[in-house]
Amino acid sequence: YQRNAAATAVRPLKGVIGVTNAITIKPRAVASDIGTRIGAALSRHAWREANAIQVGVKGSTVTLRGRIDSLAERNAAEGAAWSAPGVTTVVSELTIG
Repeated sequence: YQRNAAATAVRPLKGVIGVTNAITIKPRAVASDIGTRIGAALSRHAWREANAIQVGVKGSTVTLRGRIDSLAERNAAEGAAWSAPGVTTVVSELTIG
């Protein structure tokens, strides 16, 4: 999320006509630690559905699967995944309903 935030901050500056975001991120955490941290973040939000969200981690990519009740819950789950150290990609397969 910080990579995208940097590009977003530069785009509206006067004189900028294009942005090429070549920032790379080095993973700092092991896959099992990422999954544990995301699960803990979801639990801290005290969602009834927190247990219904499965977190898959492969390298620095996190995949979220499950059924949730609202767009706000999806955004919160994705935000929790992005905030985990070492995550470079989040794939959301969450369904609302």
